[in-house]
Amino acid sequence: MRGALDSGWVFWQTEPMPHRKGRPHRRTRCAVFALAGVLAFHPGVAAAQVSGRVTVLEVRGRVAADISTAVVYLEGRVPRAAALPRAQVAIDGRQFRPRVLVVPTGTTVQFQNHDPFNHNVFSLSEPSAFDLGLYGRGETRTRRFTRTGLVRVYCNVHPRMSAFILVRDNPWYTQPGPDGVYAIPEVPPGRYVLHVWHERVAAETTREIEVPAGGLAGLADTLDASGYRWIQHANKYGKDYESGGARERY
Repeated sequence: MRGALDSGWVFWQTEPMPHRKGRPHRRTRCAVFALAGVLAFHPGVAAAQVSGRVTVLEVRGRVAADISTAVVYLEGRVPRAAALPRAQVAIDGRQFRPRVLVVPTGTTVQFQNHDPFNHNVFSLSEPSAFDLGLYGRGETRTRRFTRTGLVRVYCNVHPRMSAFILVRDNPWYTQPGPDGVYAIPEVPPGRYVLHVWHERVAAETTREIEVPAGGLAGLADTLDASGYRWIQHANKYGKDYESGGARERY
């Protein structure tokens, strides 16, 4: 069975960005910029919180260890979120960190190479195909994402490197904690479509919800990743990697 996102799979753990004195955490900055646009669009409207839990099940009903890389977001008649000044993806140890990133449309993402060898970051995804070319340690290349959708990101040198950038046109999205619990704050009352996405699930879960003035809690969604099989993606030319994806020398 082909993987849900045609991506290479390795076990990993998202590492939080370090907190710097005088500067809020990356997710906090995202929420601050997004919320500013929301309040300007809905003056005097009391917003509420949408919360719940996501479960990802593997073979024999085992709970997956990478639940925190799922993405929960709302779709509806809502204002656009303000773009972030920039977001960062570090390349370290032949991995993208974070592996899953959610940003508002118009955000510029910096891809920083911390490895002592070259990388070639690229994507063939329809929302935002790009090729940053070959660049070395200490160098940074950037890409601005102007269209909504899921962007699969790879390296043309290292076949097992993969990341996912989900570009959204509103501020109501989040990623759950390691226990699967999530909360989306400042959601105005109304009807929405709730989406739950995970890279190893063939189709994201969607359903309509009604958010009352007091908020909505106790939502529960279970995703089935038991049928996932890793399949090597093609390189930027649409061909197989020379190594066949079996090993990487550098």
